[in-house]
Amino acid sequence: MIAETLVGHLKALKLPGIARAFRERARQAREEGLSHEEYLLTLLEEELAQRGINVAKQRRSEAHFPVERTLDQFDFSAQPNLDRDLIVRLSRCEWATKAEPILLAGPVGTGKTHLAIALGIEAAQRRHRVRFYRADDLVRELTEARGEHEVGRIRKRLDRVEVLIVDELGFVPFDRAGAELLFNLLVGRYQRRATVITTNLPFSDWGQVFGDDRMTAALLDRLAENAHVLTTTGASHRTRGRIPTA
Repeated sequence: MIAETLVGHLKALKLPGIARAFRERARQAREEGLSHEEYLLTLLEEELAQRGINVAKQRRSEAHFPVERTLDQFDFSAQPNLDRDLIVRLSRCEWATKAEPILLAGPVGTGKTHLAIALGIEAAQRRHRVRFYRADDLVRELTEARGEHEVGRIRKRLDRVEVLIVDELGFVPFDRAGAELLFNLLVGRYQRRATVITTNLPFSDWGQVFGDDRMTAALLDRLAENAHVLTTTGASHRTRGRIPTA
């Protein structure tokens, strides 16, 4: 009767970690002679641990990653020039806390998106709010919101995102309105929120995407400050070994 009442109270108080663990922890407390305070401490630690797991799971779901990719799955042998020590440091996610950008540049299919997702997952595991977008999808959403006079609401929602991943910048050039919306969004995150960008273009060619050299220079000037730049090289891993060389 007492256990059933406890479970009801714990559910009402939204303490699922304690509800799940209190019987086993009580048994351990009796066997080990723990004080009431020590027993309570173990239950609270159980609850905090469970809440951490739940929040991390929620953050990963909210990020809308197109696929799950981890750093353990990344083939560093295919990118021998990549600074592996830097990536290990980045996996600790201090850059997310400090609102530092990460720029991943290189040819198509060389692992940029994999690394961006993996670092995003590491950030989500540390309870940062993360959101993944393909660049053209993000611009389309902003453009449609502008037409419906909702762009302010979208900007406000994205401003709560601590790590914004913009993937495949450079595949599709934007019209003037879309370029300005993306520019304003990214510049607005400067020194406030972390941004991860993957691109297949050299930074000197970003003007082709934004259609305005002055706007591009202003954006790069802000992104370059305190940025972590990772460059991949070589042929696409999706076609490597499939296309014969001349």
